[in-house]
Amino acid sequence: MNNIKDIIKSIPLFTALPDDEIDLLATMSHVSKYNANTVLFYESETTDELLFLVEGLLKVYKIDKYDNEIFLYYVYPNSMISELSNLNDNKINCFSNSEFLRDSVMLCVNFKKFKEEFLSQNDLVQKFINELIYKNQQLQCIVNRELVFDATSKVAFMLTNDLDMFNHLKRNEVSLLLHIQPETLSRVLKRLVRNGTISIDKGIVSIENGDELKSIYLGL
Repeated sequence: MNNIKDIIKSIPLFTALPDDEIDLLATMSHVSKYNANTVLFYESETTDELLFLVEGLLKVYKIDKYDNEIFLYYVYPNSMISELSNLNDNKINCFSNSEFLRDSVMLCVNFKKFKEEFLSQNDLVQKFINELIYKNQQLQCIVNRELVFDATSKVAFMLTNDLDMFNHLKRNEVSLLLHIQPETLSRVLKRLVRNGTISIDKGIVSIENGDELKSIYLGL
């Protein structure tokens, strides 16, 4: 498949598009080739393109706090690679690391133009996609919490993203939610207080250094 229109038609998402929309999509797309063992992107990087695997094989994985590789899944031909996290931004955040295991071909679509021409014409479509993205983000949080984060990262992540929930739950309920021991939770909180990252007054946690808290689970 050398013709970019034929490549676009090979992707199930686009198969039923009329010819005029295939032509439009072709104007905002290009094809890239990668050798085996090439890293496509690392976790926390961003891209302005919507990516689809046309030929080859891609491995998606994460690295835990101890530098162990945690395999997530393979991306097979004619599948979308990108993991959308926000329709309101023109950048796509990379949730995981990815590496080509075979010589591969990839279709790259300008995300901003794709949104303008295909996703912004119907409010219901946008709302529906945003709901799907929200569900995907919840699953991503579970993956991080259960497979990647250590106890300190789990607590830091919850304090950053669910501080109200944290403060409304009893400490033993938080421990159950995070799958850590109550004693471990207590030690983590005391350490964060000593470091000046948080403060605790009458059991209520306040964040004193949000950047430091984020750096714990982002590995910065």
